[in-house]
Amino acid sequence: MTVTVRSFAKINLGLRIGARREDGFHDLLTIYQTIGLHDVIRVSVGRGSGVEIRCEDPRVPKDESNTCWRIVERALRALEIKTRVVIEIEKRLPVQGGLGGASANAVSTLLGLERALRKKLSAAEKLRIAAEVGSDLPLFLVGGTVLGVGRGEQVYPLPDLPETDCVVLTPDVGVSTPKAFADWDGKKLTESAPSDRMNELGRGLSAWLSGLYSGAPLSARRGRAENPLLALVQAGIENDGIENDFERVVFPEYPKLREGKRALLRAGAKYASLSGSGSTLYGLFESRKSAVQAVERLRKQGWLALATATLTRRWYWQRMIG
Repeated sequence: MTVTVRSFAKINLGLRIGARREDGFHDLLTIYQTIGLHDVIRVSVGRGSGVEIRCEDPRVPKDESNTCWRIVERALRALEIKTRVVIEIEKRLPVQGGLGGASANAVSTLLGLERALRKKLSAAEKLRIAAEVGSDLPLFLVGGTVLGVGRGEQVYPLPDLPETDCVVLTPDVGVSTPKAFADWDGKKLTESAPSDRMNELGRGLSAWLSGLYSGAPLSARRGRAENPLLALVQAGIENDGIENDFERVVFPEYPKLREGKRALLRAGAKYASLSGSGSTLYGLFESRKSAVQAVERLRKQGWLALATATLTRRWYWQRMIG
């Protein structure tokens, strides 16, 4: 039996890097948001034992270093099942792109494995296994708009935001997340301590979330009805709060990425940012029409750009399997 699962990407709506912890990781504060771009994962089980990964992209590891391999091994141990598992990865998302492709692949593999075996792990067990494999895997067990804290693995579902059109820009650059963290540690932060920067974003997010939970209509809070996601990032721009700390170390290293962000803003994005540690950039737009027009403009300039939209939690789960 082969099970096909869509493996949706994420973007980061603000990302603050805190102090380096004793375990070597950094404290993080971010809002994850799933979007419509995806890879395709096919999982099949059969007689025998072991894991096999098939992928035409040579940059994707096919051994135990692959997150899909590691999550299958842990899931089979937890289920106390011995079987052969074949994972086919159809890559559509960039490798080392900051869209969480490898992490999403692993979670989709786990969900596909459950279906193929007709066995279920508890939600708590799946979250535990996901967090062991990687920091941003748990978010893909939630979907939609998700608050991430700790090293990013502690996830909390936020109120669903309406679908928002966006444009994803994928420059031909690969950014290593470990190197980006190392560069961050080597950077002299003169403007404020890491804890202060975490608090700045925390205050901004708290104010925004208080507005969402208040029940007051957006028109009353902001003077006119508008997309609350665009309201969030606009408030962040006004208060210098909703930004991605990785831009401070990645942009100097890869000037093309800074140019890409500027190109998105010139093309009409209401907000543009690096996703994760990059190299993918995204821009949020007011309408599908403006996003499509921006893609046409960016492609004429030589950028690889795609129009997509954010996924609510309900649509994330409805579109994943099949």
